[in-house]
Amino acid sequence: MDALADRFAESTVTQDALLEREFERCLADCPMLAFRVAMSVLRHQAEAEDVAQEALLRAYRNFRRLRDRDRFRAWLVRMTWRLALDRIRSTSRRQRREQVRLDSRSPLTPEDVASSRESSRRLYAAIDSLPEKLRITLILSAIEGHDLEEVGRLLEIPAGTVKSRLHLARKRLAEGLHGL
Repeated sequence: MDALADRFAESTVTQDALLEREFERCLADCPMLAFRVAMSVLRHQAEAEDVAQEALLRAYRNFRRLRDRDRFRAWLVRMTWRLALDRIRSTSRRQRREQVRLDSRSPLTPEDVASSRESSRRLYAAIDSLPEKLRITLILSAIEGHDLEEVGRLLEIPAGTVKSRLHLARKRLAEGLHGL
């Protein structure tokens, strides 16, 4: 009975070690990917670092569940993107409260404050109004600097679909910002 338990323990340790090595190999292919995606969404280095760290931790914890290890980069991009969006949503109420407090102390005229708020509101609304598939395509291409084929590989879609999503995202963003 002890021999059976020892063999089971050895196979479990060996499988865990192999899984860790495979995770390290996958992670070596994309050392800054999570940070760049988070930074493109959050536009704040400290928060992007936090989100990237959380994404990498979740990737490590859930790597065993990933069926197709060749799609690790796309999986990590999607996970980081969603975590960054969650961070924005969770902090938006706090930021609005802080902004109200700051505005009440501001030496700006009421017209300046109203104009600034309206411009910011319209900009964020235009970006937020884009569907997730258009936002992530736009971010990966325009901000991250990936070419069409790379974006297609990361999102697991054809390059032609990337082109049409980019065109549509830019068009909708321009319409949302018209007159700003």
